[in-house]
Amino acid sequence: MARIVRSCMQSILKLVNSLIGMVGMAMILYALWMITVWQRHMGEFPFDGSDHPAPWFIYTFLGLGITLCVITCTGHIAAETANGCCLYIYMLFVFLLLMLEAGVTADIFLNRNWEEDFPEDPSGSFAQFKDFVGSNFEICKGIGLTIVSVQGLSLLLSMVLKALGPHQYYDSDEDYAPDRRVPLLNNAVQPHPYVVGDPIYGSKNDAWKIRVNDKTNR
Repeated sequence: MARIVRSCMQSILKLVNSLIGMVGMAMILYALWMITVWQRHMGEFPFDGSDHPAPWFIYTFLGLGITLCVITCTGHIAAETANGCCLYIYMLFVFLLLMLEAGVTADIFLNRNWEEDFPEDPSGSFAQFKDFVGSNFEICKGIGLTIVSVQGLSLLLSMVLKALGPHQYYDSDEDYAPDRRVPLLNNAVQPHPYVVGDPIYGSKNDAWKIRVNDKTNR
């Protein structure tokens, strides 16, 4: 029974973890699109050295996407092996990611001048992203809550999988009742031991005594 539950938890964790990977790949694609737009606008690759300020928003978006993909790979390895060390590393990554998101969200909603905490973005991508979120706040809020819920669910599933323990590729003695182990041996007849050897003959004196007794009886 425990093996079936463990397999189900592994499959669900892989599925939930795949959603995080899809978000990471979407962020990488969006960052690559912003890099292309920046390259067309400036006539140079944004990672090359230049006198202009670094487009930190593009770097941050790309870095977050790569981080989510790395976390997804770690989660798939942890879900497949059910190894305690891999699960601990995966839970640590997801927990740090949740703390980062919570800190940024708290700074935005509690600080009225939160824009001053971020440096100026020369590419203008940060302003465009902010305007898009402001004009579609309800949709973006639903997407954000869904992503956070998926991350929390993956953290909960990894904790459950860690509690179940790793795979056991042998049948434990606890899985079987004592009266069900050998049901046909209770009434089995044990053969008597015997020894294979040379036949034993009586001595000549014993044979002579038997003949004397037979003659006396007659």
